[in-house]
Amino acid sequence: MPPRPRFDRRAPVRELPNINDRIKYPKLRVVDADGTQLGIITREEALDVAKDRELDLVLVSEKADPPVCRIMNYGKFKFEQEKKAKEAKKKSHQTEVKEVKMRYKIDEHDYQVRIGQAVRFLKAGDKVKCTVIFRGREIQHTALAETLLRRMAKDLEEPAEIQQAPKREGRNMIMFLTPRKTPLVKKEQAASQQIRAIRSISTPPPSSRS
Repeated sequence: MPPRPRFDRRAPVRELPNINDRIKYPKLRVVDADGTQLGIITREEALDVAKDRELDLVLVSEKADPPVCRIMNYGKFKFEQEKKAKEAKKKSHQTEVKEVKMRYKIDEHDYQVRIGQAVRFLKAGDKVKCTVIFRGREIQHTALAETLLRRMAKDLEEPAEIQQAPKREGRNMIMFLTPRKTPLVKKEQAASQQIRAIRSISTPPPSSRS
């Protein structure tokens, strides 16, 4: 029987950034914090300039000849890079289809739980597949299932819009909702905005006779 592999308890090796004293190249092409080219200078001269500026010497292009360094606030630079990476990760969210299942005879409490689940999925940018499951002779009550799904669409009309209307699929009835792209303007709001717009139109003052 072969020996069991030993568990490596050593901490993973962290790749340290090439800044300041970790830069070992004797000659460097250096760019100042304001973008000014300082030209090719020695490592020691570059470190002295960075120290005078109370900034860091950061290696930005190791493959260049000679390697290129920039004088900057490395802590601030690292923070901004991490911030950009997080924003890019948010934008690259892959849309998924999350399913909410229920029976057409669902009670009010369970129905509200399903609504809460759907809201969470929609806010995360995912589509929602609303499924009403039939068992046995319940398949005869497709009209009630459709009514339930349309009620759900109505209750979720602010965060969602219907992508696919209620439709029977095998022994289920399904409906697809997708996150709403434009804010919902209800009929009452539209009417109120129209009235305000009409009232805001000023009538021309009566002309004065000379």
